[in-house]
Amino acid sequence: MAPRYAREWLEQQAAAGILATGEPDPHDDRRRFSLPAHHVPVLVDETHPAHVAPVAGLFAGLALAFPEVAADFRHGRGVAFGEYGAELRQGLGALNRPGFVHQMRAWLDTLPDRAAALDAGGTVLDAGCGIGWSTIALAKAFPEARIVGLDLDVASIEEAREHAAAAGVADRAVFLVGDAGDPTTLLAAAAALDAESGFDLVTVFEALHDMGRPVHALAGFRGLLRPGGALLVADERVADEFHADADSVERLLYAISVLHCLPATTAESAAVANGTVLRAPTLRAWITAAGFGRMDVLDIANPFWRFYRIG
Repeated sequence: MAPRYAREWLEQQAAAGILATGEPDPHDDRRRFSLPAHHVPVLVDETHPAHVAPVAGLFAGLALAFPEVAADFRHGRGVAFGEYGAELRQGLGALNRPGFVHQMRAWLDTLPDRAAALDAGGTVLDAGCGIGWSTIALAKAFPEARIVGLDLDVASIEEAREHAAAAGVADRAVFLVGDAGDPTTLLAAAAALDAESGFDLVTVFEALHDMGRPVHALAGFRGLLRPGGALLVADERVADEFHADADSVERLLYAISVLHCLPATTAESAAVANGTVLRAPTLRAWITAAGFGRMDVLDIANPFWRFYRIG
């Protein structure tokens, strides 16, 4: 790192109150900077619940594709997920990782029959798995279970495989590239685990609103569930209806939708371009169209996500 650049950055971080510093060394112009202990979880500890440093990467990814998004407002053809670069996919994955690490078992315990099935060696399809942290957390929470992670983005799946190998779960967590709305892809996911009889659980963590053919995907999931199986969806905690002057969470989600989720979904398929704000009545209509008969809202406290048991 260029020393002059490093010093300017360190001084800026100290001026902003992020770093602490002492007096310069009396023998030269060097100054020692340090990170206060209470800032470590927020900025450095990658699995701490307070870790929000990945937001920077998320915003960097939004900025990378901003010219394309602005230009596409005249056409509405969409901006492909890959245009947002590694910054966005890694930022999203890292931002959600602490929740997966610390809460996955508790989330699944709200579906006690499904948790028992996984404890007994059941199978899971984790659709829209991104760079794999949800799939890996499932494998760690249920050491007897086998999980297949599925995502449309090739780069995300490549990273997911690396993460699973590093976590020591690659023997039970496999990853495939494919469209969750494609029946052939879903059959391949089942075959990857020798689970032709179906899955005990399908999970979709903050990914259903990004699917260009959500009803097709949901119908495919339903067809892959074993008797007694269920679908667990975690998606945005928003109001049931649109209102101006929404709360702070919905404001943030709409901003992300304009800059990323809506353009990226449109690029995948213009059939259904929902955007980030997936409301419960919309999800209920989708699951009804997909042939499911029941949707329950689970009692899980989370400031950003609402959890649903379907089927």
